[in-house]
Amino acid sequence: MKKLTSDMKELLQTQLSFLATTDGHNHPQVGPKGTMRILDDTHLLYDEHTGKQAWENIHVNPQVAVAVVNHDVFKGYRFEGKAIIHQDDQIFADAQEFAKGHHVPQPIAAVVIEIEEIFYLDAGKTAGDPVQ
Repeated sequence: MKKLTSDMKELLQTQLSFLATTDGHNHPQVGPKGTMRILDDTHLLYDEHTGKQAWENIHVNPQVAVAVVNHDVFKGYRFEGKAIIHQDDQIFADAQEFAKGHHVPQPIAAVVIEIEEIFYLDAGKTAGDPVQ
């Protein structure tokens, strides 16, 4: 697994993240995840609220990507990895508490993403390159 740097953590804490998934026919879907946050140095976490397309896609294909960019400085990252659904454990209980404290709907699940690869989304020659 790849580790988050302090720069990556700052972007994840201050910018809106987008989750990309695909369905069983490889049709892509992308959408914002306002509850995306850092679980630890190698995992991201978001609360699943709607149970719609991304949720359905993760059940078919758990490989996902998360993109986060600071548009003001054209700097960002893409995190790729496996999504793991939590519905009856401490991670889910913590997500329920998070929702209460942030005035968002109660989640139907907490989704943890194991970070397997990280790529630059900066403008310029490093765009799309893997982070070493």
